[in-house]
Amino acid sequence: MRPFLKSLFPLITSLLTVSFAQQEPPKPRPIAPGEPPATVTATRNEPTPLEFTTDQLKRIQLPAGFQVKVMATGLGNARMMLVMPDGSIYLSRRSSNDVMLLKDQNGDGLIEASERRQVAQNLKLAHGLAEKDGKLYIFADTTIWVSRIQPDGSLSTPAVFADGFPSSGQHSARTIHWGPDGFLYAGVGSPNNDTPVPETEAATVIRIAPDGKSREVFSKGLRHTIGFKWHPTTGVLYGFDQGSDWHGDNIPPEELNALERNKNYGWPFCYGDKIPDPYVNVGNMPGKITKEEYCRMTEGSTLNYTAHAAAIEMVFYTGNQFPAAFKNDAFVTFRGSWNRSEPSGYELAHVEFDAQGKPVSITPFMTGFIFKDGEVWKQFARLAGLAQYTDGSLLVTDDQSGVIYQISHTGGAQ
Repeated sequence: MRPFLKSLFPLITSLLTVSFAQQEPPKPRPIAPGEPPATVTATRNEPTPLEFTTDQLKRIQLPAGFQVKVMATGLGNARMMLVMPDGSIYLSRRSSNDVMLLKDQNGDGLIEASERRQVAQNLKLAHGLAEKDGKLYIFADTTIWVSRIQPDGSLSTPAVFADGFPSSGQHSARTIHWGPDGFLYAGVGSPNNDTPVPETEAATVIRIAPDGKSREVFSKGLRHTIGFKWHPTTGVLYGFDQGSDWHGDNIPPEELNALERNKNYGWPFCYGDKIPDPYVNVGNMPGKITKEEYCRMTEGSTLNYTAHAAAIEMVFYTGNQFPAAFKNDAFVTFRGSWNRSEPSGYELAHVEFDAQGKPVSITPFMTGFIFKDGEVWKQFARLAGLAQYTDGSLLVTDDQSGVIYQISHTGGAQ
């Protein structure tokens, strides 16, 4: 570790923690005639959060040929990032209701306190970021705001681009991306865990006209799809969906879905490959059909991953720094579980796509943030934001301690 980097971290003197919503297991619900009762054992097991220190860096594991360093610390609830061509980074902080602008002005590989500034504030639950034609779009709670980007990176007073989205409830992390068709796509999660709601835009991905004046539900039956992007060569829209809580350790899995227009992906009644969820009350089913009949009309997932890992952001790698085998593959941050007997997530994963552009596997890529100390699980990061930097490295945010990690390839075996 370089001396100047070591000297930076003693400045971190207090533990930054996240306030987690207190959720309890669902109360027993009415069972429909002829339906066998379903029981589930769910455990609240949230690993002990630790302060980030340089000593923790040695725990992080990456494939051979890769290295990780810290680009910034002390950023609070660091969530989504948007990297600009000049290397500046817009960063949303949901808990602070603001957006920061970060820029390594002196080229030393660190973004210090003097190289960061607040450029938007008082935007409730500011989260998703997107840029087009010199304007920054910010998804904050029920409103998408738009600001003109000034020459120095500052923003004009935000104006409403689109409004009236459903109340966020349990899932306030909302994301936006401009699609290859010129429309803005927005991920709007469900307001609850596993119960349908009357709002047609809840638990969906929404397609919004370029002027913000009209929109449609593009895909539905998605509990909480935060990370979604288009494959660089096939143009297929893929998204990671978070499965319901309190249904046991292993169901529902986290899903990678190929999202299509006017398709239903099953939440809350189905998961994975159109499998009926035994813990969801059929009394809430639309129409007089069985759960199995309903699930057969939905879309199955493309790949599944460990339940409750909490997928957040996803990017397709298009840079040239990583080996060619990673080109057009995806990476996804998993923030980590809180109600699984053995924790899952707390990692960055690699999604391999084959030569035809089809996803074939999901494997851990950057791990070590969680470990067992005796009988107690502990962790020192909740990974959230993910972005490709201008030099082809990957940037990952930790929204617990406000750290930005930078992953680079330095050569060696794969």
